[in-house]
Amino acid sequence: MKTSQNTVLLIGGTAGIGLEIAKQLTALNNHVIVTGRNPERLDAVAASLNNVTTILSDVSKAEDVDALVARIKADFPQLNIVINNAGRAILYNLADDNEDAYANAADEMLTNYLSIIRVNQKLLPVLTKQESAAIVNVSSIVAYVPGVTLPTYAASKAALHSYSTSLRLSLEGSPVKVFELMPPLVDTEFSKEIGGHNGIKPGVVADELLAALANDEYEIRVGDTAKIYELFRQSPADALNVMNANRKAWIESV
Repeated sequence: MKTSQNTVLLIGGTAGIGLEIAKQLTALNNHVIVTGRNPERLDAVAASLNNVTTILSDVSKAEDVDALVARIKADFPQLNIVINNAGRAILYNLADDNEDAYANAADEMLTNYLSIIRVNQKLLPVLTKQESAAIVNVSSIVAYVPGVTLPTYAASKAALHSYSTSLRLSLEGSPVKVFELMPPLVDTEFSKEIGGHNGIKPGVVADELLAALANDEYEIRVGDTAKIYELFRQSPADALNVMNANRKAWIESV
């Protein structure tokens, strides 16, 4: 997959991993359409990067997605890469009677899984017209092994991993390649509540994505994700224990 002279839709590109991806893509002479829910952050992206278009849009709202797709078809019919980076994560304990696990899961599933299916389905007619195209779904290390601190977030990412694999198989023989980016803990505002300061820098994730696109590596296991994946293959129980090594202390603290 070429990494320059593309037209890229980056959903959730105003901060953290998404912003770093936008920076690297624009530096490589790609036109990047950045969406987000925060107008101030979108303005900052527009002011700091060249070759970008910013669109205020909430991927979890059907009407926003319909408007976004209509805009893409009208103004950017050459779109050939979609990066689904919007995410929702809720830190809570499944055993806490004061938490509404159903509501939390519904919120996370809508943003992290169902919304991605909706976007991809509506944009596939555009992507399949291109000579070469790609979909990048951003999942997580917890797509392989869940963490007790983010229980239904992990479930949504496991669902996204399964869907990404099925979509890749379904699109074999078409111009559309399906990539899955699986970061570990990353030092971003998004992961602040779960110790994000201990994670890798978002630029590292962006580096790995660009390298994988260039080499057609479809499952992109960044940093500790690769280690957990290998451990999971050898011993699922050991991988689960490593991912949840501090669970007792965390459960007692919440």
